Amino acid sequence: MNRTVKKVAIVSTKGGVGKSTVSANLCMALFRSGFPVLGVDLDPQNALHLHFGGRNDRLDGISRATLEAREWRDAAYQVDAGLAVLPYGLINENDRHEFEKRLTHDAHWLERNLNQLPIAPETIVIIDTPPGPSTYLQQALTTADLVIVVTLADAASYATLPQMEKLIRNFCTSRDDFLGYSYLVNQYDPNKALSQDVLQALREQLPDSTVEPVKFNQSVGEALAYGKTLIEYRPDSIVNQDYFSWAKWILDHLEVTVPDT
Repeated sequence: MNRTVKKVAIVSTKGGVGKSTVSANLCMALFRSGFPVLGVDLDPQNALHLHFGGRNDRLDGISRATLEAREWRDAAYQVDAGLAVLPYGLINENDRHEFEKRLTHDAHWLERNLNQLPIAPETIVIIDTPPGPSTYLQQALTTADLVIVVTLADAASYATLPQMEKLIRNFCTSRDDFLGYSYLVNQYDPNKALSQDVLQALREQLPDSTVEPVKFNQSVGEALAYGKTLIEYRPDSIVNQDYFSWAKWILDHLEVTVPDT
């Protein structure tokens, strides 16, 4: 049983905030920082592996593996030595309902399966989740060491944050092994007054939390079209500094050091 891997849940209260893009680039930033990384896609949109050159017609994933009682490692998509993704997989609606029913009745499904994976103990697991409350989000929050809430610098996103604060209190902050959470303001435009105002309001409302931006870059969409993260597609992009800063935040709070090679 592998009980030492560190798990980071990437969550959001609403869709369209670029959460899977953030998850993919954090995977790459942590990998480039010298750590083995596993991305786990709990979002039925099944998009995480597409950022690493995966095919959108790839059927296998943790949903199928669970329903067929197979080991998760058989469903892994290997990106590089030390970097892999477990896709959600493609399943029909009846199977999805059955899958979600199982998760609802097995609160430690995610934790148990991650602990059983034959991966290096220093592996950092990035868990991509669907937006809003769901059985997937509950699974992720129940086992995560850290949580990063992805939001936008707009009024609609700002209004939904109390909902996520409540969910984190319910599933995370009472656990002795929980190490903290923060807010990542995605697609931030420092040249727009509204972006500046919302970022400042978030910092004032959440004085005990880290609230830091990832700047907007139009190359993000281009990178996905080529099956790459922004870090790979535009290695000179200033936005990559934001992702590596967030990777450092993760590593500092997990209190881990680069493993020996």
